[in-house]
Amino acid sequence: MSKTLFDKVWDSHIVESIENGPDIFLIDKHFIHEVTSPQAFEELKRKNLKVFDPSKIVATVDHNVPTLNQHLPIKDELSKNQVEKLKLNCLEHDIDLFGLGNPNQGIVHVIGPELGITQPGMTIVCGDSHTSTHGAFGALAFGIGTTEVGHVLASQCILQRKPKTFAVNMSGALKSGVSAKDIILKIIQEVGVDGGVGHVIEYRGQTAGLLSLEERMTICNMSIEAGARAGMFAPDDKTFDYLIDKPMSPKGLDWDEAIQRWSRLVTDENAEFDKEVSIDVDRLSPMVTYGTNPGMAMQIDDVVPASNGDLGHKQSLNYMQIEADKPIIGKEIDVVFIGSCTNSRISDLQDAAEILKGRKVSNGVRALVVPGSQAVKKEAECLGLDKIFESAGAEWRESGCSMCLGMNGDTVGNGQLAVSTSNRNFEGRQGKGARTILASPKTAAASAIAGSVDDPRKYS
Repeated sequence: MSKTLFDKVWDSHIVESIENGPDIFLIDKHFIHEVTSPQAFEELKRKNLKVFDPSKIVATVDHNVPTLNQHLPIKDELSKNQVEKLKLNCLEHDIDLFGLGNPNQGIVHVIGPELGITQPGMTIVCGDSHTSTHGAFGALAFGIGTTEVGHVLASQCILQRKPKTFAVNMSGALKSGVSAKDIILKIIQEVGVDGGVGHVIEYRGQTAGLLSLEERMTICNMSIEAGARAGMFAPDDKTFDYLIDKPMSPKGLDWDEAIQRWSRLVTDENAEFDKEVSIDVDRLSPMVTYGTNPGMAMQIDDVVPASNGDLGHKQSLNYMQIEADKPIIGKEIDVVFIGSCTNSRISDLQDAAEILKGRKVSNGVRALVVPGSQAVKKEAECLGLDKIFESAGAEWRESGCSMCLGMNGDTVGNGQLAVSTSNRNFEGRQGKGARTILASPKTAAASAIAGSVDDPRKYS
């Protein structure tokens, strides 16, 4: 029987199938951080249980950590307690922790790939929605709730019902000024924020093979914003080239065996998907959001869609203080954020730096650039990107989730409008009363210069 990439990974991890119920499903890697793990560890303690296999668990701090003065004690009591609690829990259960001061610390969905922990064919979970990022490597990766975090800690398994399959067929190549972020915003605009519910998306076609692993990560990262359980790309030579020199990738004969195994992780020729859509990347312009969910997206040179009697749409525009039937280019902004697990890798920072080099952030605009890991920070500084950002008038920070979710001191002010490279534009996501326009690093950098939403193709 012909199988999809997803089928092959799923079927190889079933421990036991329960009739008319979920599968008992084996998890290869479990990433944890300081926000969604404390309750799970407390439950283990209450039931007198130990972590089943500490070698399968990787811990880091990212959500609540400050991005300034990380060498100093954390001021916020909640954040400090969560970070300290994770440290104590990892010590008790012999779990590797990339804490503050560790050269491998960073956003969980950045450090997994860059260390070679993320590998094709794996099943990966984390108490974080955007775990789907790791699907760029041909892994099946998805977010889980705190109760499920406890289940995996205790058993290395989880109860799951098998999702349906969804093929997104992409044709064409990215044009100047257009990026992977624009591809995924276009896909979400087309299918809607619930278009992928109950499905795992496989990104396929000519475009898939042209994209770098970092671009694939951006697309998989936001699969959840289309309602999907996960997103995946089939591993290929680009995947293998990315992983070959990573610290935790297989070595020697193990590498040769891994390549043989990974090379089989492709959808069979006659395999069928439950759902399919097609996207022509050749026709794509830079994308931005205008409302309060990622599906409310538009090409930057279009006018804002009218509500046409849709009360939710009208309420979103009112919250955003954006007018229908008007261009979004030229809309004045207050903040630009370049970072998050979606767009904080070295290529993202290079895209932003290319536009900001020799230019200045507009007066009255606060621009924040936050690398996704200490390794990205170090590489960026070796390339001189930090100097480009600082010369332009942007703030250069240490690694963390930062302004993506406004819970660590980095926030957008009440009523302020931000252009952000993060993944969610919900009401108040970046701070109480904050308004968010999602965009690529290129568009964010262009907007920082203009002091208003701007087209990056002008600066290419």
